Amino acid sequence: MLAVGSTNDIARGLAERFASNFEASPRICRAPGRVNLIGEHTDYNEGFVMPAAVEFYTWVAASARPDRRLVVRSENFAEQVEASLDDLQPSACHHWSDYVLGVARMLEQSSSRLPGANLLIYGDVPQGAGLSSSASLEVAVASALVEISGHTANSNSKDLALLCQRAENEFVGARCGIMDQFIAAHGQRSHALLLDCRSLESRSLPLPNQARLVVCNTMVRHSVAAGEYNTRRAECEEGVRLLAKTRPNIRALRDAVLSDLTDSGTALPPVIMKRCRHVISENERVTKAAGALQAGDLSEFGRLMNQSHASLRDDYEVSCRELDLMVALASRADGVCGARMTGGGFGGCTVNLVRSDSVEAFRETIARGYREATGTVPDIYVCSAADGVTLIQ
Repeated sequence: MLAVGSTNDIARGLAERFASNFEASPRICRAPGRVNLIGEHTDYNEGFVMPAAVEFYTWVAASARPDRRLVVRSENFAEQVEASLDDLQPSACHHWSDYVLGVARMLEQSSSRLPGANLLIYGDVPQGAGLSSSASLEVAVASALVEISGHTANSNSKDLALLCQRAENEFVGARCGIMDQFIAAHGQRSHALLLDCRSLESRSLPLPNQARLVVCNTMVRHSVAAGEYNTRRAECEEGVRLLAKTRPNIRALRDAVLSDLTDSGTALPPVIMKRCRHVISENERVTKAAGALQAGDLSEFGRLMNQSHASLRDDYEVSCRELDLMVALASRADGVCGARMTGGGFGGCTVNLVRSDSVEAFRETIARGYREATGTVPDIYVCSAADGVTLIQ
């Protein structure tokens, strides 16, 4: 395992380990994890989201091989996987290598015939925490493979993000939206990103100096490839199908407004009604939150974060006892503007907007309260917004 250090230290250590394993000098790419400030489960409904890339990364060192084999080694798992590019498996086998092989398969299908490659992977994005370690891995691998192949067809950041989303949807089997891959490719230091998931138009929003993003890990792992995530997407699609019977202009929940739900009467079953209500109201909250952030109104931004969590808990039903506890503890702490779960749900992390002069006291309060209530010591990260995927050397 590599020791944590500066960018140069990690790159140097990874290059040395690569040379030891493969007797070659690599190119090295890294891609960040992300935290979503507001806009949860709206991306696959063609709505609005507001993520920020954070300073946790997946690093990929790569060099071309003369044959058509992929040799992939993970420093984190101390495992090595080999596969032929001429005979890649068609679907996932529920292993960390699925994300790597899925990206390679999509690159091959996009007419970017790849050379064989040696890959050495190291990551410090907390896994199962809702900070999108999977998209970080996908984007870093895709960037590294494009870099050593010499192809430019998939080097555009938007195309790279879409390709990685396809890998997760079609190969891994998680029907995620575009948000995670997009922010891993397009993150900007000190900024959040307002993203329209239909048009893929985006706008950078500067994060305020007087507040910090603090991410609190419940230590409850989740898997977005699990059935509940795909079930929520299916429920939203059923809502669209039912609403479109009388509102033919609705082709995604992005096109609906809350009055459409009221007017639908009993056409929507209660569960479908709740799912739709979350997505529609969450889209409204994201657009309002962008205005609040632009105006520097942290109180309004925090109020919208709080509303988002309540909607995710009650209407979308993707929270859990530990997430709700973490949000409740935050709501009673000094200097907190807002708190909500972030990520797919069923565990993982909360994101908190905390005034800078209250951050240390906040960390102590949350750690103590959560430990007393659950017996578990949470990981708490004070985050800075980071740049997207980068070629390090």
